[in-house]
Amino acid sequence: MDYKKILNELIENLVNEDGSDLHMGVGRKPAIRINGQLVFLVNYNVMTETDVLGILEALIGVPRVKKFQENKEADFSSNLDNGTIQLRGNAFFQRGMICIAIRLIPKAKTFEELNLPVILKDFARKKQGFFLVVGPVGQGKSTTLSTMVNMINSETAAHIITIEDPIEFIYQPDKSIIDQREVGIDTEDFLGALKSTFREDANVLLIGEMRDSATIAAAVTAAETGHLVLSTLHTNNASQTIDRIIDSFAPEQQGQIRLQLASSLLGIFSQRLIPRIAGGRIPAYELLINNKAIANLIREKRTHEIDTVLETSSHEGMMDMNRCLIDLVQKGEISLESAYEYAINPKALEQMF
Repeated sequence: MDYKKILNELIENLVNEDGSDLHMGVGRKPAIRINGQLVFLVNYNVMTETDVLGILEALIGVPRVKKFQENKEADFSSNLDNGTIQLRGNAFFQRGMICIAIRLIPKAKTFEELNLPVILKDFARKKQGFFLVVGPVGQGKSTTLSTMVNMINSETAAHIITIEDPIEFIYQPDKSIIDQREVGIDTEDFLGALKSTFREDANVLLIGEMRDSATIAAAVTAAETGHLVLSTLHTNNASQTIDRIIDSFAPEQQGQIRLQLASSLLGIFSQRLIPRIAGGRIPAYELLINNKAIANLIREKRTHEIDTVLETSSHEGMMDMNRCLIDLVQKGEISLESAYEYAINPKALEQMF
């Protein structure tokens, strides 16, 4: 059976339906995620182990499939149609059977096309500092960061280094030099690659994900020493993000990281993709800007007060999630039900209407 052809058909279906993810597994039909909802492809047969293995081989090749069967896990990236379609995926086992989850990497878009606030451009133009895009899995964090990188690439003669696992967006150099390093292929791990950037004359660093305290410490140090550092964390909001960073360190190290974070943090952008009344999804967001008040709260172990400062600082460009949800409801972009469903604090949201 021609599994390369079947793979191409499945991805074509995903693209035509404006889907985000493709799921395949032994004992079930393929499914795609459209606007956050899974839809099974009823015209396809239930997949066998041979089918799933064949498609995985078409994606990553026989040698990597053999390694996957030994390790039971595999992250990968791939491209189809002469590189015009970029994919990110993970293969895994469940109950002894192989499954594949594939994310379709969207094509580069502008801030306006993605309905992102234009204030993000100000952060992309900074020469140094630490900027985080946070939120649950599948909420567009990587897309937002790629838009920032593309803007830097189009405006500035900079050396941009990305450290990813796996590489998602493929950047075409414009005014900048862009070096993309994939963990496991171009470097052993995030920390080693990050430490190397101090000797690589980098201006901008994109770290796919900060997974441990050592990587976070190196990233913060890079931000202090003249680099613009962009990264992500799987956290729900800005104050939780700061707590998560600090709590990842041993107690005797937390004082130091508080001082470093207070001085190097530029801002934290937390986003959710909300179903749009007109179809598709639109981002709702929270934006924390590290001003003097926020920096003092970080230094003084008063992060529980950050939400209050954020809610009362809209005149400085900050935005809390509930206010953003209300704005989207009032503009007719999302339903009131969706606002309550995606609100981090629904009771507080109710009091604001």
